[in-house]
Amino acid sequence: MVIMNVNGASHPSTDNDAVENAPSSGLANFRASHGGPFFELQAQLKLLRENTLRSGARAILFVALAWGVPFLLGIPRSFSLDHSQNAYLADPGVWAKFFIGIGAFVLAEQQVERGLRTRLSQFIRAPIIAPGAVEEAGRQLSVALRQRDSRGAELICLALAVFAAALSYFNFHTVDVSSWAVEHRPEGNRITAAGWWSICISLPLFVFLFLRGMWRHFVWANLLRRIAKLDLRLVATHPDGKGGLAFLAQYPNAYVFFVFGMSSAIAAAIAKNILQESLSMTTFSMVMTAWLAIVVAFFAYPLSAFTPPLARLKENGLALLGAQATRYHRAAERKAVGRNIFEDPTPEPADEIADPSKLFEATRKLKTVLVSREAVVPVAAAALIPFAVAGATRLPYKEVFSVMKKLLLL
Repeated sequence: MVIMNVNGASHPSTDNDAVENAPSSGLANFRASHGGPFFELQAQLKLLRENTLRSGARAILFVALAWGVPFLLGIPRSFSLDHSQNAYLADPGVWAKFFIGIGAFVLAEQQVERGLRTRLSQFIRAPIIAPGAVEEAGRQLSVALRQRDSRGAELICLALAVFAAALSYFNFHTVDVSSWAVEHRPEGNRITAAGWWSICISLPLFVFLFLRGMWRHFVWANLLRRIAKLDLRLVATHPDGKGGLAFLAQYPNAYVFFVFGMSSAIAAAIAKNILQESLSMTTFSMVMTAWLAIVVAFFAYPLSAFTPPLARLKENGLALLGAQATRYHRAAERKAVGRNIFEDPTPEPADEIADPSKLFEATRKLKTVLVSREAVVPVAAAALIPFAVAGATRLPYKEVFSVMKKLLLL
């Protein structure tokens, strides 16, 4: 096999112990859902512990606070399913943000943490990070952990959540129809108890969890992009066809719950337009396509940092193996016919050379882009299913699901 670092120098893989015992092995212990003020607050409230996130129990609690309390405050009108009266149970935004969204964001924490740790541990297990880059990898991990635990970042997320609540408050005073959240009166709108709870608790919690999850993905993305700049021991002829990095391309699947919650909230806004019969099938298809492109770009950003080293690996590998193939096949030609068809008066070495043809072909097929359809199908489905469900409420369901199928097969 051809094993190279990113600058093209080849060397034997005989120093596994040095890498596994190095400080960068801490990469395998990177916990994306730990740390930060909100984590510490939940720990103090005994909602989670250092060794367990208790995602299921916390999801139930947060959904009960965000979705359940407004439901109770609105009884007996909460039991109504009348769309024309903007009833609580008939509001897609309530279900999407306060029930599905918040529940999905909390449940995603365990899935994300496990998925990212598995991917990082492979850098050490393989090992892919060269021994000389171990110390720098440890420093980059420390930077990522400081960013993950940033109080300033979470304060900004909280401030934006409060801002969203303020916008909701002003919006309630401008609507011209009554709903579960507001009573429209000639003398001025009156916000109901359920409406006040959604302004003060439900919506800020949804926005905060969403922005916090986005920030932590940004931290992870920057960590990957810094790792991509290290001296990596990539294998041009690795059977995964991606230099030994195909495992990393699977990381987006750890975000299935998160993407589902995010997509549900956006699809709910689309559903309101559908209920008003103001959205065509063509426009709906364009919205689904654009959203899928955004989701793919969201995950392609960190993975794109590995394209340059993979491209260099492929270029250097083809040059090295191509040169060896020339020597091998010229020697085979001399052996078969007694001379080379294109002869050179300069003597050529008669040493036995291994046939590199299979290695050359494997290197030629090396993919330099980690993002692939197979790797993102689960997360793409999570992004599109809420839109398909929303569209099927008013548009022909066969056409809606046909569009989704086509997008998944792209």
